[in-house]
Amino acid sequence: MAVQVAEPAIRACWRTPAAPLLPYVSAYTGYRQEAAPPSVHHGVASPHLTFLLCLDGRVDVLANADPGKAPGSFTAAVGGLHDGPARIAQGEPQTGVQLRLTWRGARALLGLPAGALAGDTVGLDALLGRPAATLLDRLAGADGWPERFALLDAELTALLAHGRGERGVRPEVGYAWDRLTDTGGTLRVEELAREVGWSRRHLTEKFRAETGLGLKAAARVIRFEGACDRLLAPDRPSLARVAAEAGYADQAHLSRDFRDLAGEPATTWLSPRLTNDTPVGQEGLEQLRP
Repeated sequence: MAVQVAEPAIRACWRTPAAPLLPYVSAYTGYRQEAAPPSVHHGVASPHLTFLLCLDGRVDVLANADPGKAPGSFTAAVGGLHDGPARIAQGEPQTGVQLRLTWRGARALLGLPAGALAGDTVGLDALLGRPAATLLDRLAGADGWPERFALLDAELTALLAHGRGERGVRPEVGYAWDRLTDTGGTLRVEELAREVGWSRRHLTEKFRAETGLGLKAAARVIRFEGACDRLLAPDRPSLARVAAEAGYADQAHLSRDFRDLAGEPATTWLSPRLTNDTPVGQEGLEQLRP
């Protein structure tokens, strides 16, 4: 007899970071996850690094996308770019803030290339030292989500001012990423290499060292994220239409990416997001106070 495992109820709110931070952090998400029976969540491949701060509870990584990287338990961590799903335990209640960190943000805010974090999850204390604990304490003590998001703006802007920015990043790498993003991950690698003026091999090596992904893998996760965003739209189109709009040859190719990059079929990935996630606008932020 099949047994259904209840997905944890999640409430979330979003805010765009302050303008100076946007090249480095594209979004803040505050969330509260209620207790549920133990289960495993798949960390989906994305063109953004995951910067996670737990205000209560912990994140238990059972398996990183790179099987050679050790699992761990964290109250604050950064997950590097990857082209396969990670496995994360869930079931315990948790409140936290998640930042969508760009590969440029790894350089500017953390002081290292995103490639150094590829396929791995690293504790924030190992990256920032004592300021990581201070940031976590201040967020936990803040009076509600508007104050927490304002605090993030201030702390990250200060970190940006004291950092080294994008120093050390080859402009050709930045150009290549931006072209892949602008084309939704559909630009052919051979054409991109010709535009840059480097061989495909040389561009791929430099690109992977900086971002943690090869050119084809980056194009794939960029295209996949575009498909996922379309599936979560209020007027969600069919899988076939999403596949066509996102640049896939057909629905079967999108289904393959869900298997490879999300670790589950599209319908399974969608189910808890359509039934349990409750987006909350700015006017409802206080509803999520832990």
